[in-house]
Amino acid sequence: MTRPAAALVVLAKAPEPGRVKTRLCPPATPQQAAELAAAALLDTLDAAAAVPAAVPVVVLTGRLPRAARAAELAAALRRTHVLPQRGDGLGRRIAAAHEDTAALLPGCATLQVGMDTPQAGAALLAECLERLHAPGTDAVLGLAADGGWWALGLRDPRAAALVADVPTSRDDTGARTAAALRNGGLRIGLLPELIDVDTAADAVAVAAAAPAGRFAAATAGCRAFEVVA
Repeated sequence: MTRPAAALVVLAKAPEPGRVKTRLCPPATPQQAAELAAAALLDTLDAAAAVPAAVPVVVLTGRLPRAARAAELAAALRRTHVLPQRGDGLGRRIAAAHEDTAALLPGCATLQVGMDTPQAGAALLAECLERLHAPGTDAVLGLAADGGWWALGLRDPRAAALVADVPTSRDDTGARTAAALRNGGLRIGLLPELIDVDTAADAVAVAAAAPAGRFAAATAGCRAFEVVA
């Protein structure tokens, strides 16, 4: 039996210096932080493009021409569908990303990731989709080590409305998101827990988990992180 089609949704922000990964500064400079964010996004786009039977969709905000690695990102984005982010607050932007992807690709399940887990390669993303399509599963959720989450998969993308009002950037965001999905009647499968990149220590750990990627190379080139390693 052919697995149902799915959309792999990357919620992303153009890596403009001073507007992304500001918690890395210091020890990184704003330009270095933007380079790291760009490398992470490029690794994520490569992974999304390599997942069989999945259609990459990037839901983007920010000014790409001002971003680090702008030309490289523009070339990578040409391999995807690109939609604008909309909504007031991250929770509502997440819900809108799933809704808009469903309008673009009717009948597709959605698996959303961000640009902070470049260690999530194509094999792991494919595994996440397999779990989403398992019998008795309506949604999958990948919790992050800091209490948030790094991946959200939905058989019915409209169910993302359940998480629109969940507070984000808290140490209980993942637990609250899981509760909102369960309270909405969804049967959840949990994905592997990952570290997402918020701090310099996170960056060093994630680079070690995926040493062959652009993110690892960018981290190795940021000598300010040597004291963290």
